[in-house]
Amino acid sequence: MSSSSASPSEFKKSLDQEFERRRAIALAMGGAAKIEKRQLAGVMNARSRIDRLFDAGTFSESGLFATSTHSREDEDRTPADGKITGYGKIDGRWAAVVSNDFTVLGASSGATNVRKVAHMKRVATQRGMPIVFLGESSGARLPDTMGARGMGLGLGNDPAQYQRMRETPWAASVLGYCYGSSFLYTCCSDFSVIRKGAVMAVSSPRLIELATNQKVDAEDLGGWQIHTELTGLIDMVVDRDEDAIDATKRFLSYLPSHHNQCPPEQPIPAGSGRKMAEIMDLVPPNRAQVYDMRKLIASIVDLDSVFELKPKYGKTLVTALARIGGKSVGILANNPFFKGGVLDADAADKAIAFMVMCDSFNVPLVLLVDTPGFVIGIEAEKKKATGKIVNFMNALQLVTVPKLSVIIRKTFGQAYLNMGGGKNSDEVAAWPTAEVSFMTPQFAATVVHGTRPGDPGFDEQLAEMEKNNTAYEIARTYAVQNVIRPEETRDYLIRMLEVHSLKLTNGIGQHLLRAWPTSF
Repeated sequence: MSSSSASPSEFKKSLDQEFERRRAIALAMGGAAKIEKRQLAGVMNARSRIDRLFDAGTFSESGLFATSTHSREDEDRTPADGKITGYGKIDGRWAAVVSNDFTVLGASSGATNVRKVAHMKRVATQRGMPIVFLGESSGARLPDTMGARGMGLGLGNDPAQYQRMRETPWAASVLGYCYGSSFLYTCCSDFSVIRKGAVMAVSSPRLIELATNQKVDAEDLGGWQIHTELTGLIDMVVDRDEDAIDATKRFLSYLPSHHNQCPPEQPIPAGSGRKMAEIMDLVPPNRAQVYDMRKLIASIVDLDSVFELKPKYGKTLVTALARIGGKSVGILANNPFFKGGVLDADAADKAIAFMVMCDSFNVPLVLLVDTPGFVIGIEAEKKKATGKIVNFMNALQLVTVPKLSVIIRKTFGQAYLNMGGGKNSDEVAAWPTAEVSFMTPQFAATVVHGTRPGDPGFDEQLAEMEKNNTAYEIARTYAVQNVIRPEETRDYLIRMLEVHSLKLTNGIGQHLLRAWPTSF
């Protein structure tokens, strides 16, 4: 029936039928069989992931009827062109999403879905909302991108594809095989989480085998252990898709929607700070004895508010988002539980990435200090420790949000500066247990007197080197503004965060680190 001969009701009915037919094709994704296979494997699909991410009933899809335009035959087999995009609310705040649909040509990147991703990024930036990438893709679509025409049409059409200016938070999940654009956006994001069994790499094992004639296991190439323990490119590992999405939502709760906004405040949970009276029990008096700084952090901040990033990488340094008095803070803390808290190249990289994120989104920094210094030696130099120490220092000095340091037990040498000493924090306090010097007293005694432990007179020489290292000695110079009782640490930080809040700019920093390279 032609539209000209149909009655208005018949015409509307035909329109509705065609709309519903096309909508059903798009919502079916790669078909019932593929979706059921994923369900049996305990893996969510692209649309169920979106349902988990957003508040119920708030998702508004963009590009439902998009398909591949490479050829007419591709139309029905590329619903939404393999990448589902749109907007929804997370805890009442708007966010954008790109959810890769692996059931449609492996969520491979084609001309249409690349435009969808670019649109999401552009809207998120211009309208001030976070963007979430739910990653699972096989890379660029073949044969669409082959040849000069394919390259010209398919790649490089988003001029800001590799640009990360941190106007809004980005979060990425690695939820399957992530090659091509999925690894790109993961490495550009402020937070990344991987599900066990998922893989992130530049290219697939199959392509590597073709190029190098070397058989490679996917897990060895880019599994969770590689990226959480060795490369540090992933912030967190979880067991299930649901856990990854929940972690993403929790991460975003600490940050503002955009860089010209303060992080949202939360009510202070009942019981916060109740362990402060016993906090000294967590720290052995002997500087050579280890303890877990994470327990001390949990005592100081609001109850159950610690959200640790990269816990398996650069373990001598803790980086965590938390709340103190209901306000978001970034915790940068040495952890003597691992290697005595010595700072190494991995810890420096970890610190830089964390400071860049906090400064870009107006999150004040709290530095808890207990370190013997930076690692030295041949292996350290091979890992570019000298350059990374300088980068760490440069990033710290470019931070424009409030920085508060508390020296818990010891800080020696260059690490004193990198952890906020020497006016590299806005306020420095010390516990009475603090020791500050150019180097460990044992080494100093040997350097100055040429003696070693066990030699006659060494104990007296060591005592001489230790006597001027106290918190009160450095307080005499006003390099430390306060010596505080350990049990007062939480209250002190709450007061100083208020004192040093950016009142003239309504809590907004200068964002001098916003264009720092996104991955290390």
